Amino acid sequence: MEIDWFGLSCFRIRAREATVICDPYEKSVGLKFPRPRADIVTISHNHAGHDYADGVPGNPKVIHGPGEYEISNVFVTGVQTFHDKRSGKDRGKNTVYAISIEGLNVCHLGDIGHVPTQAQADAIGAVDILLAPVGGGNALNASDAAEVVSLFEPMLVIPMHYRVPDLTLKLDAVDKFIKEMGIKAPQKIASLVVKRDGLPKETQVVLLEMKQKE
Repeated sequence: MEIDWFGLSCFRIRAREATVICDPYEKSVGLKFPRPRADIVTISHNHAGHDYADGVPGNPKVIHGPGEYEISNVFVTGVQTFHDKRSGKDRGKNTVYAISIEGLNVCHLGDIGHVPTQAQADAIGAVDILLAPVGGGNALNASDAAEVVSLFEPMLVIPMHYRVPDLTLKLDAVDKFIKEMGIKAPQKIASLVVKRDGLPKETQVVLLEMKQKE
């Protein structure tokens, strides 16, 4: 399986079964969306930075909200969470997606604004690879993101939703999260290629380069 990051909260997960795009964004966020093809698109919530499904060619199946879905032998569970720490009273709902693909459990937290409850964590299930917002703004900040990592204990953590050049949203740099994790910043890589038998024994943070061209 191969994972690419297109900036903000947008990832491409390519596997034998299918290609998944998570949270595609419009150009209003300041970044250029490369319009990658996909079979499945997941949308965490309605916002120009997260719901540009029309920008994904290939006539994909769009998943938008809680529920259990099976598409092309990919199993997706959407779990309702919130975009703030007051049960959605400030910014509404957010959907976390647990994606079972090529024998790996990938969790995309979307724009979650709080540490999940135990009930929400149980619904999400075991997590091998966690795609987590870390830059604050309207989502998790560095310290909350580190707490979520402790909650799920994934083998790999890929930070998202943090400051990058040209992004119009005011977010913190990823360095704050690295400091919260108490680790040395890893070298950025272009793509993550991983198999179940290649997962590390302990949690590792992976920094992906932002891919802006196909």
